[in-house]
Amino acid sequence: MSQEELAEAVEARAKEFGVPGMSVGILVDGREVFASHGVTSLAAPAPVDEKTLFHLASVSKTFTATALMRLVAEGKVDLDAPVRRYVPELRLADEDAVERITVLNLLNHTSGLDWNLIDDGRGDRSLTGLVAKLRELPLIAPPGTRASYSQAGYNVLGRIVEKVTDLPFEQAVASLVLEPVGLPDTVYGLAEVMVRKFAVGYNRGDDGALRPARPWGAFREGARGDNPGGGIASSASDLLRWARFHLGDGEGVLPAEALHRMRERTVDLRSSSLGDGFGLCWFLHDLDGVRGIGHGGSGNGQFAELLVVPERNFAVVALSNAGPDGYTCNQSVVKWALEHYLGVVGKEPEPLPYDDGPARRVAGRYDIDAMYVDVAADGTRLTLAVEIKPEIREASDEEMPPGYPPAAIAFLPGGRDEYLVLEGGLKGERGYFSRDADGTVTGIDLGGRLFARVAAP
Repeated sequence: MSQEELAEAVEARAKEFGVPGMSVGILVDGREVFASHGVTSLAAPAPVDEKTLFHLASVSKTFTATALMRLVAEGKVDLDAPVRRYVPELRLADEDAVERITVLNLLNHTSGLDWNLIDDGRGDRSLTGLVAKLRELPLIAPPGTRASYSQAGYNVLGRIVEKVTDLPFEQAVASLVLEPVGLPDTVYGLAEVMVRKFAVGYNRGDDGALRPARPWGAFREGARGDNPGGGIASSASDLLRWARFHLGDGEGVLPAEALHRMRERTVDLRSSSLGDGFGLCWFLHDLDGVRGIGHGGSGNGQFAELLVVPERNFAVVALSNAGPDGYTCNQSVVKWALEHYLGVVGKEPEPLPYDDGPARRVAGRYDIDAMYVDVAADGTRLTLAVEIKPEIREASDEEMPPGYPPAAIAFLPGGRDEYLVLEGGLKGERGYFSRDADGTVTGIDLGGRLFARVAAP
């Protein structure tokens, strides 16, 4: 497969989804192939290339987890130890639960912590301050009983790194991972980003026009407490170097067995296009019988996707700068790369036709601490919409990413609990409805996160 063919595929998809700039990297047969399209900014255009920085959002978690695993390998952290061994000041609303949360529970999203505390711009915005606020965050399940993706859990991991190394989190990760692996363009904070070529994020308004996303990245400048879960910026070039590292033997940074342990299954995910389980941070994928590990990130007008296939020594990186369609664009490029480089063709599930009875039984409002999911049945189709809570938007003096308007979803065969999003910015996303012992719907999983049902229609 030539670089020209990759370039044509990237250009076609960027134009199809209206993405101003995109950078893609492929690692195959030991060589790296890059293709980019578009510009870093519509107002001050410069061509995107493999060195252009994009905000990685949640792909940042792979760096936090790897730094933590180095501390485990050095005997400074025990995965099975309670978190309070390292962060004794941690308090939650449920004191019994806080005693039982382990470091492993944070790494594989089984802590029971809800998704995230939204930064309100007040008080101490360091990791110390964030941990102090966790007593306000509800538990969605007892620790260790189920997976539900949690930003808060990774911020607590960041505090463990700080406590054990006696360094600010960003310095610790640079020393433990970024510098020894050789990632010069993988950085935290605008001060480092702005001295390199970087992509401006964009969000599409109701009128279809793209507008610059403010602030750059997902969080307001100075909110360092959110860096463990989503604060890194990087390039396609550095991310392929990161993939090479995880495909290798640890390069003296980590013992090979500790590095490879990160891709071993620790918990199942019942239904998600993000993966069918968690290793230590990594989402695990069954790619038509070939196993892959990966992580995605959705920031403010920027989207990142990293997928690694260890048994084929293959990796693909896709970075784009427009929401909400950047997510779908990245997924399309990854799917194309798997098919054209590895011959791996994903099987598209066959949704069931609309059935009003089951549809109305799952309709209602679901929420986590920061967002609502509204599922509605109108007699002809079932739809799903996602929105940041109005009170969260009103309390913020800065722009937040738009939500996802109502899009058709359909049940998948096997009991009418699993569903597939059929259109819009979340097209192709899979999830499922949780039920209690009586069969009543109690929650919806979307993007690996559990949203509890709070209202029926």
